[in-house]
Amino acid sequence: MKKIIYWKLSAFFFVYFFSWLVFFAFLPIWFGQKIQLTGMQIGTIYAGNAIFSMVLQPFYGYLSDKIGMKRYLLFFIVILVALTGPFFVFVYEPLLINNFYVGAVIGSFVLSLAYYAGVAVIESFIEKCGRIYDFEFGRARAWGSLGAAVGVFCAGRAFNYDPDLIFWMASAGAIVLLLILLTVRIDESKVDFIKSEPINLTNVKHLFSLKDVWLFMIFILGSACVYGVFDQQFAIYYASLFPTVEQGNETFGYLNSLQIFLEAGGMCLAPFIVNKIGPKHGLILAGAIMTFRMIGSGLANDPISISIIKLLHAIELSILLVSVFKYLAKNFDTRLSSVLYLVGYQLSNQLGSAILSPIVGNLYDTVGFKTAYLFLGAVVGTFTIFGLFVLISDKRIPKAKQEELKEYVQSK
Repeated sequence: MKKIIYWKLSAFFFVYFFSWLVFFAFLPIWFGQKIQLTGMQIGTIYAGNAIFSMVLQPFYGYLSDKIGMKRYLLFFIVILVALTGPFFVFVYEPLLINNFYVGAVIGSFVLSLAYYAGVAVIESFIEKCGRIYDFEFGRARAWGSLGAAVGVFCAGRAFNYDPDLIFWMASAGAIVLLLILLTVRIDESKVDFIKSEPINLTNVKHLFSLKDVWLFMIFILGSACVYGVFDQQFAIYYASLFPTVEQGNETFGYLNSLQIFLEAGGMCLAPFIVNKIGPKHGLILAGAIMTFRMIGSGLANDPISISIIKLLHAIELSILLVSVFKYLAKNFDTRLSSVLYLVGYQLSNQLGSAILSPIVGNLYDTVGFKTAYLFLGAVVGTFTIFGLFVLISDKRIPKAKQEELKEYVQSK
């Protein structure tokens, strides 16, 4: 059963990330080249995505922990993935051209439900399954990276042939997702954190009264969030380094595919690295790699150098994601793992993105990409040093976690 569940959920990760990245990697290029939006407008769209994700994530997180291992939310997300093609071609594109702000709002709501907030529901669900059936989340998530790599590789050629084709490819993946999900059955009798006392809003309120939760969120806000904003329009800058835009688009597709393929290998190795150095030091290591990549992108002057620097994302993301899950599980109430991940990690990301995306987009328009990258790299470096001092030591067990462990032992 353990192997069957692992392979089914790994396949689900593969197809979901294929459906997402087959269009997402080229979304800024689609905005800039086909819709002819400015950097400021693209930043505004990403800010809207962040705001809606920020609003939806607490609800998604609370519902995920409330319903346990039932698959209702996953079925809902799969239906939205199926609607990606019709939505982009018949609704989103015409709205952005004819009424930009209405299109931006509607698009942000739909994309957040299906992807920006939806991905955290899927990751949290599968991470819980890993605890139930004793497999590392990182090794299952690695298949998501492989799916993303395949999606980006296919998108590189498809986009130059017909930009709208990438959205229909995303919709096609939903058929496979539905078939996989229908065959997944979780034995809830094995789940200690479901058999314990059900969660309520008082538990959630107590969780966010803890200083350590807020320090973690501030660290994420200044590191992973700023890094995510930096990466939003990177494809536009990268394509501009080539003799023609078409050549830049195609090369970016190949490079992004290679980077995500390496990310899959990183996801397999990341649990070993994080278990060795501890989740806190894993977070600091990820922050240091982010800083190096951002400053390096501001200093690099040619496609080869910046391509090599781009590949560092594979290492950083793998270590960051595994460290986040292990840090939250080690230090806080396990029953609230979805709330912690969607609010403590994802919400922090989206909050900063909502504020920073239009500002950074305007920065790209005024001072250029290279100067903006140097500034953003300095910000992430500062917050990485901040995390070194304020994150919970790998050798210390917080009082809240000690109480949870004591209750668990007593229940046994």
